[in-house]
Amino acid sequence: MSFEYSQELINDYEKLLENDKGYDVIIYTGEDNNIKEVRAHSLILCIRSQYFRTAFSNEWANKKDGMFIIRQPNISPQIFKIILRFLYCGKIDLEKLQGPELLNLLLAVDELSIQTLITCIQEYLINHQYEYLRLNPIEILETIYQVYHHNTFTGLWNFFIETICEKPEILFNSDKLIRLRAPILELFLNRDDLLLDEIEIWDNLIKWCLAQHPSIQHDVEKWNKEEVTILERTLQKFIPLIRFHHISSEDFHLEVYPFKVLLPEDLINNLLSFYMTPNKFNDNIQIPRKPKYDTVIVKPQHFAIFSKWIEKKTDTQYNLKDIPYYFKLIYRASRDGNTAEVFHNKCDNKGATLVVAKVTDSEQIVGGYNPLYWDTSNTYKFTKSSFIFSFRNRTNLQTAKVGYINDGYFRYSIYCHQHYGPTFGNGHDLFQYNDTVWKSYNVFSYSKIDIPTNPNTNIYSYNDFNVEDYEVFQVIEK
Repeated sequence: MSFEYSQELINDYEKLLENDKGYDVIIYTGEDNNIKEVRAHSLILCIRSQYFRTAFSNEWANKKDGMFIIRQPNISPQIFKIILRFLYCGKIDLEKLQGPELLNLLLAVDELSIQTLITCIQEYLINHQYEYLRLNPIEILETIYQVYHHNTFTGLWNFFIETICEKPEILFNSDKLIRLRAPILELFLNRDDLLLDEIEIWDNLIKWCLAQHPSIQHDVEKWNKEEVTILERTLQKFIPLIRFHHISSEDFHLEVYPFKVLLPEDLINNLLSFYMTPNKFNDNIQIPRKPKYDTVIVKPQHFAIFSKWIEKKTDTQYNLKDIPYYFKLIYRASRDGNTAEVFHNKCDNKGATLVVAKVTDSEQIVGGYNPLYWDTSNTYKFTKSSFIFSFRNRTNLQTAKVGYINDGYFRYSIYCHQHYGPTFGNGHDLFQYNDTVWKSYNVFSYSKIDIPTNPNTNIYSYNDFNVEDYEVFQVIEK
């Protein structure tokens, strides 16, 4: 017979931390007027931390009157007590900490090489502190960048960089950008997945450049040679990162050409020639940044229509520049694996999604919009905002049809089943049944659209058809 009293042991170690009886370590934390003395036990610290094992070694040990003396000026007393509690009894409550405290804690555990907490805090910031990351991009970028090159915070760094590239308004087109350090701005402009039009990137770069030299006025015509030289040096490393050939001739004329004194003369001449005879430059221009719509099935214009349908607007046609959503590809059957299991692994619990499927041996596409989320609960979901759609010919936008959920069927709008892919309607109106096989059962939960027909089926059975590929996009409001 065996017994386990691990909780009792944890409680006893926590009491030991609180009353510090038998301590042999004095740690001075904080600096200036915020220096506090913390007492601890070397045996526990050595068992729990490689950092302290090294600190207490014969080579590094600083002892006075039999006590180990350690100074930690970079770590505040409040943060150090949180870490010490974790070392003694394995307890930490991140929910009680605000964003800046979490960031300071992350830096502290990195300094003390407590790998378990590094991973834990990064995951918590990613999953629960997005609002802090959104409101304080400069602070967290600058902080993480200091240690990023040591591969310490790679997960958090990649998450935040990708988040800004996906939602550039967090940083760009705002007053926050001008406070960004040059190396980090250079990093962003180097990326292919920065979802900004090239002219917006140029405008932001000029805004940032002028902000670095507040004594230089913004009127180009009034710059002297010395001021031009200063601005040229500031822009020098960024100019090769701007993909000028993907800026329209009109935007170039209005937004770029006025700053020609800052650009190399050969670049200006090249661009002027390009705008006059673009066909001669097809092999000599930079590739565009990764398009906003990572898809092999539809064109950007389709997403303007999808946005209109999501908004349920009948009298509005969005331009590509004012589409109110990002459509982030999260699943492609031909790339990720065409099974219900993979679909759910990639798409479950991602919020609103749009499904687009290409019918085999045709130009027809079908799909649907789920404003809620997918899961494997084997249940229906209630919504009044879902729809299914078709384009009889994807190259002809006039062949589009959209079918919204009908009154009386709202509770059958979306069906989530572990063995099915995307499924819309009761019965069902449109769903992936098995790998490439999709089915429809006489659309009635939704308004009718053009569903592919199969002459081998009748009105009383499922109409099945093959899909050669399909994609699922996470729909993110701008």
